[in-house]
Amino acid sequence: MARNPTSEPVITAERLRLDEARKNGVPWRQWGPYLSERQWGTVREDYSSDGNAWDYFSHDQARFRAYHWG
Repeated sequence: MARNPTSEPVITAERLRLDEARKNGVPWRQWGPYLSERQWGTVREDYSSDGNAWDYFSHDQARFRAYHWG
């Protein structure tokens, strides 16, 4: 937790969000890491030799990698 010069804990927006989720029993950890709407369906890294990232992985590989790379 961040501290200010007076050694008092700093209450950040993230800290408030986590405390509220904990208090209300929101199981956000089971959903995995946050993935914004803009990331869905985008190619983030191109490993293909010809620049055709969409055809480099099969559909099953793409689902697995998207989950792990988020």
